[in-house]
Amino acid sequence: MGRRRAPELYRAPFPLYALQVDPSAGLLIAAGGGGAAKTGIKNGVHFLQLEQINGRLSASLLHSHDTETRATMNLALAGDILAAGQDAQCQLLRFQVHQQKGNNKAEKTGSKEQGPRQRKGAAAAEKKSGAETQREGVELRVENLQAVQTDFGPDLLQKVVRFNHDNTLLATGGTDGHVRVWKVPSLEKVLEFKAHEGEIEDLALGPDGKLVTVGRDLKACVWQKDQLVVQLHWQENGPTFSNTPYRYQACSESGTFLGLGTVTGSVAIYIAFSLQCLYYVREAHGIVVTDVAFLPEKGRGPELLGSHETALFSVAVDSRCQLHLLPSRRSVPVWLLLLLCVGLIVVTILLLQSAFPGFL
Repeated sequence: MGRRRAPELYRAPFPLYALQVDPSAGLLIAAGGGGAAKTGIKNGVHFLQLEQINGRLSASLLHSHDTETRATMNLALAGDILAAGQDAQCQLLRFQVHQQKGNNKAEKTGSKEQGPRQRKGAAAAEKKSGAETQREGVELRVENLQAVQTDFGPDLLQKVVRFNHDNTLLATGGTDGHVRVWKVPSLEKVLEFKAHEGEIEDLALGPDGKLVTVGRDLKACVWQKDQLVVQLHWQENGPTFSNTPYRYQACSESGTFLGLGTVTGSVAIYIAFSLQCLYYVREAHGIVVTDVAFLPEKGRGPELLGSHETALFSVAVDSRCQLHLLPSRRSVPVWLLLLLCVGLIVVTILLLQSAFPGFL
């Protein structure tokens, strides 16, 4: 038997590094690029329309936003505002989707190796406007908002960006080890402090105002503003690993599933609380997985999910976005379990009555 393969949902004309899913509009947002080097590889953010066609989840290109000489390395989504990490700066984008009347029915494209087809003339219109694309009665506009430099390290690279629970603040981390918190959408800085020696790998903002950071120095820290609350040093408090293959991870909206991407291109889905592996494709991309994201469980998520239990998207440097579907697991209804219990009790009583007359 051949090696298990994941379906290819989309192929971009540049390496992909970041991924987000907008559940309200059913959009998959993938971003990346070749950077400032004059190699002919473009930089951009692609907005893909997710659809269920003949029982299969597919994606078609709705809009391509040109980011000029800056490749987008990380993304965060808050409603219609997208925070994009581009080199050492954070760029805010606002996008809006409009349905237009009087147009033909949208052309539906499945998941093909060569990527989605576009409406005739769409590429020319896209090059002309650069900020607005109309496709099959759907119009999407992207507006550049504020931008600010968020990293001042030797490599000048923003590594991570996250919004807080009410989308009024965003936090950034980079190669200089500093956490910076900004107001949205003005990007006025409200907090800055040194969190780690070296690069910040990930961070999260909690609803209680606390902030969690993870650094290249193998430390995880919980902060209340700029005050350290608790710290975990992995080499001191946990086992030592010479080489861990997992590079990017995502948790489903309900906290049930954990999605993992590896430096070797493999993709896996686990049960979060028990770490039982439910899905694994070895070397799905054949090169480092750069981001993974679950299909949200709200908005259009259930409609797009169909009969499957969950869906995980993955992107990699190979320019491909892949779809990983977890089939619904069979389960016994509660009413059937209760009925079996009642039946077992009745059978037990009858057996005792026949074995011991006058038992009841």
